[in-house]
Amino acid sequence: MAIPLVYNLRSVRQRWASAIVAVLGIAGTVGVFVAMLSMARGFKATLVASGSPGNAIVMRAGSTTEMMSALTREEVDLVENAPGVARAQDGPLASPEVVVVAAFPLLKAGSDANVQVRGVSPRVLEVRDNVRVVQGRLFRSGLAELVVGRNVPSTYGGLRLGDRVKFGGGTWSVVGVFDAGGSAFDSELWCDAAVLNQVYKRPENIFQSLTVHLTAPGALAPFKDALTADPRLSVQAESEREYYEKHSRGLTTLITVLGSLVAIVMGIGAVFGALNTMYSAVAERAREVGTMRALGFGAGSVVVSFVVEGLLIALVGGLLGCIAVLPLNGLTTGTMNFQTFSHLAFAFRITPGLLVGGVVFSLVMGLAGGVPPAIRAARRPVAVALREL
Repeated sequence: MAIPLVYNLRSVRQRWASAIVAVLGIAGTVGVFVAMLSMARGFKATLVASGSPGNAIVMRAGSTTEMMSALTREEVDLVENAPGVARAQDGPLASPEVVVVAAFPLLKAGSDANVQVRGVSPRVLEVRDNVRVVQGRLFRSGLAELVVGRNVPSTYGGLRLGDRVKFGGGTWSVVGVFDAGGSAFDSELWCDAAVLNQVYKRPENIFQSLTVHLTAPGALAPFKDALTADPRLSVQAESEREYYEKHSRGLTTLITVLGSLVAIVMGIGAVFGALNTMYSAVAERAREVGTMRALGFGAGSVVVSFVVEGLLIALVGGLLGCIAVLPLNGLTTGTMNFQTFSHLAFAFRITPGLLVGGVVFSLVMGLAGGVPPAIRAARRPVAVALREL
């Protein structure tokens, strides 16, 4: 025979002060847990969104990042004419690119942060068809002009539309703002690759990567095979999406591990709070438990009743913690991308899956805090329990 749920609800209401302490402890733990995981999810989503399934990125063989790569003009020409590369009427859809890092002041912190400056081809918008200019215009070839990602003007000083900024020994004009769909490119500055090489006094016709638009996503394998079979080339090609997903793993794992450790430490404290609440309930309700046992409720029913009560407190705490962190969804923050040594702006991403995970985490804490007191209550002899005041 099961003990009615209304009994547990009335019990929690009678002991509301200790129950609130346990609820707040669990809510804080769940809030931190979901917030840290949403940060990792947002960072990963931002980087992965940078890659298009229809694009491939080509670098020097053995290179792990664009910074470590170098391609000559001759190699670029060979790759652009490889099978699988999409073509327009006036040539292949490819963008040979150069990447440098420049320091700009953060508007909120006042300190400098490294920003990735990407020299691209004038037909970059045809190659990356998920990027569009939303203010101003694209830079003109041969001129020291910049287009900036949509996160740049609100994150760094001196990079609004119409501003002139000095870096790398040159003076640049900001002529446009582009929207890259919430990807890492939204934190970059783009300009003509030839001008960037010239300003930084780099050798002409040397690039660090080549992004090509493929005729179809399935053309990646034959495209890679053609590059590997050409003895004139020493390059590697991979899906642009896979490239950026791979670069997200390091920091995503770090944030997830640190967040989980913090949540576990806080969770231990929350479990002790729940244990204290439930042990107090057992001590105060000894006669009640004895009476229920005398009326025919078995030890199993008592255990289930106290466990349900602990889960009820945990569920309220979990839901409260999830509600508390919802305002973080979409909030933009920034961190150092250790793969590029540049600052990257990204948004917290609180998904339904994370919220469900937070509630499950709270129920685990409730179970850990409810089972020991429940077993203690069930093991107490009925005669002893009835004699207690």
